Amino acid sequence: MYRLVFTQVLQRFDAEAVHRLTVAGLALLARLPLLKRLLHQAYAPHDPALRVSAFGVHFPGPLGLAAGFDKDAACAEGIAALGFSHVEVGTITAHGQPGNPRPRLFRLPRQRALINRMGFNNEGALAAARRLRRPRSVPVVVGVNIGKTKVVPESEAVGDYVASARTLAPLADYLVVNVSSPNTPGLRNLQAVTLLRPLLTAVKEVADATPRRTPLLVKIAPDLADDDIDAVADLALEIGLDGIIATNTTIRHSGEQGGLSGRPLKKRSLEVLRRLRARVGDRLTLVSAGGVEDVDDVWERLLAGATLVQGYSGWIYGGPLWAARIHRQLAVRVRRHGMKSITEAIGRTA
Repeated sequence: MYRLVFTQVLQRFDAEAVHRLTVAGLALLARLPLLKRLLHQAYAPHDPALRVSAFGVHFPGPLGLAAGFDKDAACAEGIAALGFSHVEVGTITAHGQPGNPRPRLFRLPRQRALINRMGFNNEGALAAARRLRRPRSVPVVVGVNIGKTKVVPESEAVGDYVASARTLAPLADYLVVNVSSPNTPGLRNLQAVTLLRPLLTAVKEVADATPRRTPLLVKIAPDLADDDIDAVADLALEIGLDGIIATNTTIRHSGEQGGLSGRPLKKRSLEVLRRLRARVGDRLTLVSAGGVEDVDDVWERLLAGATLVQGYSGWIYGGPLWAARIHRQLAVRVRRHGMKSITEAIGRTA
């Protein structure tokens, strides 16, 4: 049914307009406690076999929503009610900004992919903080993804990230430094270890100083050379990060300018995950994102060493209950393999 609605109705409308309406609908759902709790009871992962612990945080299942959908922390509870174990909000910048000119979001249905050049459009850290302070009536793990304000020069990037971290780290279950979006000029330059070390060190000082010590991760691009992936992994171990998210979107494509996500990213994202696992073992939490479409993809990422998996494009093409369906299928697979917990699958083929 959803496929019919998508092809016959949703595809006829601008992708960003549909996205904005969806966020508004989920934000409305988040304000309806009874309906939200009923949906959460029906679709959120509740099977004990699916529970995962990472960097001191307990997740009801391994599959969450990647950053980029809930840019302003407006609807995390609504998203969780549809079956995601965690929601990564953002990317949020210290100062609000409109992002790049439209159109800036494009569907590629035949490839089950998306291209975006949104440019970190968001209302800023203070606005997101107000929403994150609201009491939650359903349990949801909320990660906060922070990036550089576009008008801030590269030389002042550390201070810009630190400003966001000071506002948002105390309200986050985990914090992510995004240096890998292709849509903010110069941002990916910060993945160079010489620039990344002072940035992560400064943000980590803020995260470590919160009352609960907020776990800190870094999100990297799939377009990094293998040697650079190794260098980032070594740096993460050196300064004591909690994990790495691999990967963001890719610019290696022939379509509209912007970052490509979805099925075409599947192979490279898995390659980066396997390389990271070989480099760091189980000393860091690895979160795999990029090209995740179905239960087979999630299972493969877990076997390759990911503790958590994130999707975005897969949800757009798979329908509202995509995550709930995958979590149910994972529970069946765990038992079929004679396991008591999904954690037994993590790293089996690494």
